[in-house]
Amino acid sequence: MGKIVIKTPEQIEGIRKSSQLAGNTLKYISNYVEEGVSTHYLDKLIEEYIRDNGAIPAPLNYHGFPKSCCISLNDVICHGIPDEKTILKPGDILNIDVTTILDGYYGDTSTMFTIGDITDQAARLVEDTEHALYLGIEQVRPGNYFGNIGFMIGRYAQAKKYSVVYEFCGHGIGLEFHEDPQVEHIAPRNSGPKMKEGMVFTIEPMINLGKARAVVDENDGWTARTVDKKLSAQFEHTILVTKDGYEILTDVGDYEIFR
Repeated sequence: MGKIVIKTPEQIEGIRKSSQLAGNTLKYISNYVEEGVSTHYLDKLIEEYIRDNGAIPAPLNYHGFPKSCCISLNDVICHGIPDEKTILKPGDILNIDVTTILDGYYGDTSTMFTIGDITDQAARLVEDTEHALYLGIEQVRPGNYFGNIGFMIGRYAQAKKYSVVYEFCGHGIGLEFHEDPQVEHIAPRNSGPKMKEGMVFTIEPMINLGKARAVVDENDGWTARTVDKKLSAQFEHTILVTKDGYEILTDVGDYEIFR
């Protein structure tokens, strides 16, 4: 693991502004997530909103990624590529993942949406995954181990009979899209480096109904699905370690995710 960058107050303010824009982008797009729209249409609106607010969508052309956000439906764990043929329909659950670059600073967040009537099992998965995220966030404070984030998330998810994706993780962010450290979502207690004031990173647990493993689409090289085609859910925030705890930089208040 490389050096974990401690952000300066000036950098933190820049990251906070970008993170707020990322959060507000999800709030904006929540008005358009509905039955009958394509994921391409949502991606187009997201790109326009980000650019209209003086920023750049970080995923676009990142290592060749072709779109401005990731939209991952049902059994897609992450890195779903928006397209014109994927039309939202009743029963779908989907994650929209937005990362902004504003004045050179990055903010990263994602949330789940549901379309129409979904199964009780799917609704519980979505709600429990969000709860798992906040259990992880509650571990953020100076002097605590990064592994305790994953320990708390993993213990809760396994008690609920879910599995936790281990092939993707959270990450440092702010000056670059992906920085050290890696933030595991299932980990031994008191493992990894210790948190320090001024660190900024994402927590973004991916929780599956079935097996934890992912398989990446050979055709596009990005789309990661559950190996058994069962549902997956994810929530993500960008977090700052403060003097005595944490600040959720991408938190812009509540909005409706059950459509």
